[in-house]
Amino acid sequence: MLDAARLRKDFPILDRTVHGKPLVYLDSAATSQKPKAVLEALTRYYSESNANIHRGIHALSEEATALYEGARGAVCRFIGAPKPATIIFTRNTTEAVNLVAQAWGRRHVNAGDEILLTEMEHHSNLVPWQMLAQEKKASLKFIPVTPDGRLDLSSLPQLMGPRTRLVSLTLASNVLGTINPVKEVQQAAHAHGIPVFVDGAQGVPHMPVHVMDLNCDFLAFSAHKMLGPTGVGVLYAKEALLEEMDPFLGGGDMIKDVWLDHSTWNDLPWKFEAGTPNIGGVVAFGAAIEYLERIGMEEVRRHEQELTAYALKKLREIDGLSVHGPLDPAARGGVVSFEVKGLHPHDLGQLLDAEGIAIRAGHHCCKPLLRKMGLMATARASFYIYNTAQEVDLLVQAILKAKELFSVVAHR
Repeated sequence: MLDAARLRKDFPILDRTVHGKPLVYLDSAATSQKPKAVLEALTRYYSESNANIHRGIHALSEEATALYEGARGAVCRFIGAPKPATIIFTRNTTEAVNLVAQAWGRRHVNAGDEILLTEMEHHSNLVPWQMLAQEKKASLKFIPVTPDGRLDLSSLPQLMGPRTRLVSLTLASNVLGTINPVKEVQQAAHAHGIPVFVDGAQGVPHMPVHVMDLNCDFLAFSAHKMLGPTGVGVLYAKEALLEEMDPFLGGGDMIKDVWLDHSTWNDLPWKFEAGTPNIGGVVAFGAAIEYLERIGMEEVRRHEQELTAYALKKLREIDGLSVHGPLDPAARGGVVSFEVKGLHPHDLGQLLDAEGIAIRAGHHCCKPLLRKMGLMATARASFYIYNTAQEVDLLVQAILKAKELFSVVAHR
């Protein structure tokens, strides 16, 4: 069983204070904190093995290459991919989406074609497809979101047609917390021969995800949301798709041979990893994966579900507070967006910060979804392995204090 109180000792930043108060970090949906094992792996790499990879024949280069490719193997194991060659390192989820939009989309999407998304997508899984559709004179269609924050899959038969070239959707919403029925969507899409792209940025860090079971064609996620460093992302894709795709970037290491007027491409996965990558970050990401594997992703999910259930109960007891998304903790991840009547989310975020509590306030890079909800912004608390029920209580106390403060100001 996951012991959050014990795990907290592994995270140095959680010992600090903010504005004289103990830090309560409830913004892991934006970026997670890092355990000592990850920080030490990064320091150890730069202290002992720093060199460029793949091209050197000296000891340091060979060590760095082994560490880098070892992390690729760890990612492969973590998501149950068939082979390391299907794992492409990028800078983040956003770059992985753009890679597929350009390297796969330009070849397969043409004028009059359609790309099917959902109304709850993060801008990173919307804007690249908008750009591709504009370039190719294609169109976008959207699976609607119901008032309780779920996908309306009854619309799928009408939305999928002979011109649908791709379905792209998030595994879990960063606003609503909704865990989407990706397998059901995948089965419907594959029945029509349509590939499926899954934005796993809010899913892979929080629950067991195995690509062979999910049977998605593409999956993207980011290291920094799962205890790893910033600047490292992952694209998984089925090998046949990667083989047919052209490189996204040109330069060193992605080539097999170069002449003045043409080049040939390297084998997978290096065909898509041009130039010197974030070697140290990838190595440290490998340590983050090993840390999560020691805990077990089933335990990560169980802890978040229990904590989210407690948070939903306590928050909904606050007069004037509305929670967005499904109310069933089993249907959502550890993200709770809410609003407090009479309190702008930005004001609430500042007042909570004064209490040492870090939440996110804003549109969460999901402006179309918030417009549909009739909102400009929400407050958002998001949980991870190091959060506790006591921190939820502190959040609730701070919200009540903020309400009282604003009530006094409003009546002056």
